[in-house]
Amino acid sequence: MEMQLDGDWLTIRVDLSQSFGPSTSGKTIIIASTEGNIAVGADREEKIGLNVYRPRPSGSRER
Repeated sequence: MEMQLDGDWLTIRVDLSQSFGPSTSGKTIIIASTEGNIAVGADREEKIGLNVYRPRPSGSRER
């Protein structure tokens, strides 16, 4: 995941081909996450919390 701040515009890029394994519940596969809220920029008040995931394939036993 890449984030770029240009003035008041935040651009987020996520490689959707990535996989970081199953979520804690095991219902989804994590693609990208900020793992909680993080600052948008060093001198900004805004925060972002991002999770990108896909459903786990039916019958998959990946854990």
